[in-house]
Amino acid sequence: MVPRPLIAALSGVALALAFGAAAAGEPRVAVSIKPIHSLIAAVMDGVAEPYLIVAGAASPHAYALKPSDAKALSRSMLVFWVGPEMERFLEKPLAALAGKAVRLAGHPRLTALPRRAGDGGDPHLWLDPANARAIAAVAVTELSAIDPGHAALYRANGDRLTRRIDALDRDLRARLEPLSTTPFVVFHDAYRYLERAYGLNAVAFVTTAPERPPGARHLHRLRLKMRQMGVRCLFREPQFEPRLIAALTDRSEVRVDVLDPLGAQLEAGPDLYFRLMRANADALVACLAGPTAVDSIGPKTDVRDNSRGAGP
Repeated sequence: MVPRPLIAALSGVALALAFGAAAAGEPRVAVSIKPIHSLIAAVMDGVAEPYLIVAGAASPHAYALKPSDAKALSRSMLVFWVGPEMERFLEKPLAALAGKAVRLAGHPRLTALPRRAGDGGDPHLWLDPANARAIAAVAVTELSAIDPGHAALYRANGDRLTRRIDALDRDLRARLEPLSTTPFVVFHDAYRYLERAYGLNAVAFVTTAPERPPGARHLHRLRLKMRQMGVRCLFREPQFEPRLIAALTDRSEVRVDVLDPLGAQLEAGPDLYFRLMRANADALVACLAGPTAVDSIGPKTDVRDNSRGAGP
């Protein structure tokens, strides 16, 4: 629920400020989350730095808009966001926006996948490099429309970004495709785009969404499935309490590592997307390509947590 004063701040000053930046020659752009911000910042390199709304290690699933965010939104000519599936807190503020909001979920240039649980679309679309290339193309088009004086620079930056994504994609494919038959479990249903891009074999998830704690029946069935399928790795996420993961892997040789769809522990900026994707690939390779885990969950050894002490 967005406080009324914040909505008033957006609607009250939006018309006066939203397009003031055009006269100054610097477009004002806001972006919701780190991975999308990284791609937009790369396209805007040399022109301006977009404002990041969900900064630091905050999660968009539980984010509350701050007065500084409301002010930045009210001044923005363009706002990039994924959609209400990811940033529900932005629905009402964006309705009062004088500038344009670019919703990426459902955009015709991007590929959309449903959640594995069947309850709507998976909003983590940037985890497929093909979608990252499409986001770069969308950014070039939208930025050139509001700031035609820098259109040539946006196109050059977009081309450079696309080449970097192509190189990243080739590297990840070479590293991850050999792991396609190895089953693993993820913390929440956030990796369908990554799985599809590289043929990965995520067989289950602990919870459908971070804000929904799993029930005892689901956890019991998950333990049985892990044992039956010979799961060797379970991946947690850095923003969320690892006790649930420890309980699932207690007295087993299932290893634990970290996957992070948002880059919570990474510094925001044009390089974050590449660091995020490589860090996730590193975690997958380190865990899945390691020594084979036992094919049952029994009272043998303590959990091996490869994520302990890991930095960004």
